[in-house]
Amino acid sequence: MLYCGIKFTHDGAVALIDDHKLVFCVEMEKMNNNPRFTSIEDTADVSGILADYGYQPEDIDVFAVDGWGGTDQDALALQPRLEIGDDRNRLAVKDIGREFKLDVAAYRENTLADDVLQERRFSGLHIGGRPLEYSSFLHATGHIMSAYCSSPFALGREDAYVLVWDGGMYPRLYYINPDGLKIENLGPIFLLIGNIYTIFSQHFGPFKVQGSFARDNLSVAGKVMAYIALGQPQQELLPHFEEIYRTKYDAPMGFANVLANEFKRRVAGNGYSDEDILVSFHVYLENMLLEKLAKKIKRSGARSGNLCISGGCGLNIKWNSAIRNSGLFKQVYVPPFPNDSGSALGMACSAMAVRSGGCALDWSVYSGPVHKEAAPSSGWRKKECSVRELALLLHNEGEPVVVVNGCAELGPRALGNRSILAPAVSGTMKDLLNVAKQREDYRPVSPICLEDRAVEIFDPGTPDPYMLFDHQVRPQWLDKIQAVVHLDGTARLQTVNSSENPTIAELLMKYEALSGVPLLCNTSANYKGSGFFPDVRSAAEWDKLNYIWSSGVLYERETKLDLTTA
Repeated sequence: MLYCGIKFTHDGAVALIDDHKLVFCVEMEKMNNNPRFTSIEDTADVSGILADYGYQPEDIDVFAVDGWGGTDQDALALQPRLEIGDDRNRLAVKDIGREFKLDVAAYRENTLADDVLQERRFSGLHIGGRPLEYSSFLHATGHIMSAYCSSPFALGREDAYVLVWDGGMYPRLYYINPDGLKIENLGPIFLLIGNIYTIFSQHFGPFKVQGSFARDNLSVAGKVMAYIALGQPQQELLPHFEEIYRTKYDAPMGFANVLANEFKRRVAGNGYSDEDILVSFHVYLENMLLEKLAKKIKRSGARSGNLCISGGCGLNIKWNSAIRNSGLFKQVYVPPFPNDSGSALGMACSAMAVRSGGCALDWSVYSGPVHKEAAPSSGWRKKECSVRELALLLHNEGEPVVVVNGCAELGPRALGNRSILAPAVSGTMKDLLNVAKQREDYRPVSPICLEDRAVEIFDPGTPDPYMLFDHQVRPQWLDKIQAVVHLDGTARLQTVNSSENPTIAELLMKYEALSGVPLLCNTSANYKGSGFFPDVRSAAEWDKLNYIWSSGVLYERETKLDLTTA
């Protein structure tokens, strides 16, 4: 059976599962240097992606379309493509330029009694002029199933909790029993939707917008996580957040602005810095998350030691780490695509599980689009370059190298195949990379480290292949890897072993043999505001660095840039 999942709205993507094996998942932002969060407007993109892998729409057994929207049309004013209905919503889509309305499931369930695995079957998915039958699941279901089906728990047929906290929903807890495929809805943990983090933050610091009303901005949350390292939590501020939540809350949509404006009124003139306010708010939400999650688990009977985390808030590495360190669970798993970049895959997983009864997915994080064979047109020298020679270049030259190799990573984190890699031994390297990428100077650069060496450098240093947890840099290494140490002494670690990515693992081993350091800097290779580079030509036209490496070939700029003045 071929299951094709489609996400039409922001973070548009197409995923294909053959029986229980992932064939590919292609996000629109990773094609043609598209902007981050690009949606699918026309099903011609769907047929085009399928054709790239040798499939036609008629080959697909089940199309599964991501649900979207809620029950309140006013709250969805920013979704002009969407109409809210009584038992389904309707999304405007085009088929080779001709618009049609597509029935879809809603964003989330309305009551605890609703079956989150309900498969809604429709007809009228137009691809290439042909109307096709398709299914649709709740958007929340996609988050649940992308996390659980990709987890080691599904592979071992183990029960697990799944925590889903997305931009438009409360943090909700589910419990999955793979035997008979049962999902119990344990309900919300508290009544703050995920975008409260980004909207509140846009009232302070470098994220501040004009006026008293901010809207959700998908690019803000990651920057806030970095920025709060500049501040110190002020414990006396935490009761203000709680009291405003207790006395002013009336509805989820819009409360973030109410909270921010009332909070500003209360603390005006008291001299609190914006960075202290933002880190205090972060801590307030983290404390609430841990406290309410512990209570929910206790009431549920604490049946499993496993937890999956999904939804956009699953990208918050500090909250993930706090949950993992809390002792509430034996194992905590976060997929590399907890946000909507995993929604198409979640739809395909939902269809697979419902139709086959099996949840475990055979997959690799390197299942995105393969890099295109497009070399620089001029100004670059080309030569063969082995992994050993690349390690030697990094060590001797001490310069960053753009790597565009193999298939792209799933999700928003560059994990070695669409990365800029660089020595981490000098603190100036972080500054150089941030200038080249036009990023704020407080933004961190992540380490990519050999899995079996991580524990001696980081605390806890446990295997983290998807860069979704916080690790403290051990004191004896602080001066040795300055470029990857964040302002608070932490690092967003990615570990690698030879089975996950043999090329990068070999590179790190060769580099360690030369330098004594088993890690490199790793940041994403992309234009500002766009997805990963799809080819070498894009990296060359970006024109910020001197070296590009791809499939055993090194491209070297004929006229070198002076990176000391970058």
